[in-house]
Amino acid sequence: MSEPFYITTAIAYPNGRPHIGHAYEAIAADVIARFMRTEGRDVRLVTGTDEHGLKMVQTARGQGRDTLEFADEMSSYFRAMCDGLNISYDAFVRTSEERHHAASIALWKAMEANGDLYLDRYEGWYSVRDEAYYDEKELVPGEGGEKLSPQGTPVEWTVEESWFFKLSNYADRLLAHYEANPDFIRPESRRNEIIRFVAGGLKDLSVSRTSFDWGVPVPGSPGHVMYVWVDALTTYMTGVGFPDDRAEYDRFWPADLHLIGKDIVRFHAVYWPAFLMSAKLPLPKSLFGHGFLLARGEKMSKSLGNVVDPMVLADTYGVDSLRYFLMREVSFGQDGSYSDEAIVTRCNAELANSFGNLAQRTFSMIVKNLGGNLPPAGTAEDDAALLAKVAEAEEGAKARFADYDFSSGLEAWMAAVFAANAYVDAQAPWALRKTDPARMAEVLGTLAVVVERLGAIVEPVVPASIARLDAYLREGRAARRLSSPSPIFPRLELAVAEEEGA
Repeated sequence: MSEPFYITTAIAYPNGRPHIGHAYEAIAADVIARFMRTEGRDVRLVTGTDEHGLKMVQTARGQGRDTLEFADEMSSYFRAMCDGLNISYDAFVRTSEERHHAASIALWKAMEANGDLYLDRYEGWYSVRDEAYYDEKELVPGEGGEKLSPQGTPVEWTVEESWFFKLSNYADRLLAHYEANPDFIRPESRRNEIIRFVAGGLKDLSVSRTSFDWGVPVPGSPGHVMYVWVDALTTYMTGVGFPDDRAEYDRFWPADLHLIGKDIVRFHAVYWPAFLMSAKLPLPKSLFGHGFLLARGEKMSKSLGNVVDPMVLADTYGVDSLRYFLMREVSFGQDGSYSDEAIVTRCNAELANSFGNLAQRTFSMIVKNLGGNLPPAGTAEDDAALLAKVAEAEEGAKARFADYDFSSGLEAWMAAVFAANAYVDAQAPWALRKTDPARMAEVLGTLAVVVERLGAIVEPVVPASIARLDAYLREGRAARRLSSPSPIFPRLELAVAEEEGA
C-alpha cells in the first residue's frame, strides 16, 4: 500500500467572498498534492470554511440575514472557487456540519478529561476581525489613541464568563517540540517568531464565549459556545474521519502539512499543538506559513479598491495561466506581488512562446513531414545531451517541489525548455528535410519525447493543459498518427480595462 500524505489549507473564514490570497493558498496546496501523487503517495487534500464566531454573526446581522443562510451562501463561493481553479480536494469541510460538531466536542472532552479546562471570568482585549485575544503589551497605537491589534485591527474590551484552557502549562513542552522537530514550523523566520513568543511566557487561553450562540455548544455548559479557533482547528481532523472513522483517521492523521498564511501561524503553532497534547493526540508533522500576495506591491484592502476576485483573473487569463504565474512569480514563504501586466508578460514568455511554441512546432512538423507518425528519439550526441538536460530538470524540479520551492522548481523546468528550443534552432529540422530526412526524423522524435517529459514535470502546476497534451498524444498513438495540434498555451492579451488604466 502506498505511503499516505495528508495536506490541508487553512479553513477560510467566509464573511466575505474569496480573494486572490485564498486562491494562492489553494493552488499551492493543490500543486503539492498533485506532485505527491506523481511520487506515488496516497494523498488526502482537505479544505473548507470556518463559519462560526462573532464576525459571522455581525456580518449576517448587518445584512438582515439569518447567520446559517448567510454562511451557506458564502461557503458556496469558496467551494466554487476551488472547483473553478481545479483544486483536487478530497473533502470540503464546513464547521457548521454535524460531523464537525461531533469532532470538536470529542476534542473538548479529551482536554477536559486531562484537567486542562476550568471556568472563570474573562476580561481583556478582543479583536472581532481576527477572532483573537491580545495582551495589553501586544497592542499598537492607532489614530487618536485607539488601541489596535498587532495586525492593525480594532480591539474592544471584553468581559464575560468563559472556559479557560491551561495554555500556560504547555510552554516548556512546546519549546521542547520545536527543538526536537526543526521542520515543525516553516519557513525558519516564522519558527523563530513563535519560539520568541512562547519563550516569553504563555497565559491561559479563553476558549468559550457567552455573548452569542453561533458556534459549537460546549458540552455540559449551557450558554457557552467554543472559541472559534478551537473548532476551526479541529476541522483538520474532521476531514479525515475524526472521531468515528478510525480507519481513515488512523491512516492519515497526523497531517503531513498544514498550509497557512503567515498571519495565523500562532494559532497553528501554539494553540493547536497544545490542544492536541492535552487531548493526547498526535501533532501534525509540519506547518508552513506562506507570505501575502500584494496587488502591485500593496496589501489588498476594500478601501484601496484593489481586492480582486480570483475567478475574474482566471476567466480573463485562464486557470492554468493563473496557477503558473502564482507558483512561478512568488518565492514561496515570502510576500509576492501580482498585476495583469505581470501575468501576461510571464505566461506569454514562458508558457506560450517557450514551451507552447516548442510543442506546437514539434508536432506540426511531425504532421507535415512525417504524416503524423511519431518517430523514435535519436541517439546522436546532441540528442543525448538534450535528454540529459531534461533528466536534470526532472531531478531538480522534483527536489524543489518536494521542498515547496515552486519558483525554483519551475526555473529548473524552464532551463530545459530553453535548451530544447536551442536544440531546435541548432538542428534546424526544416532544413534537414531536404538534406537528411532520416536525421530530421530523429530530431523530431527526440523533441516529441522531450515535450512529453517536460509536460510531466509541470503537470502539477498546469494540470488541465498537460491533460490536453497527454490526450492528444494518446489519441495519436491509438490512431498511429498525430492529428494537427492545437496550441497548448495560446498567447494572452492584456485586459482592455487594464490597458486603459481603469
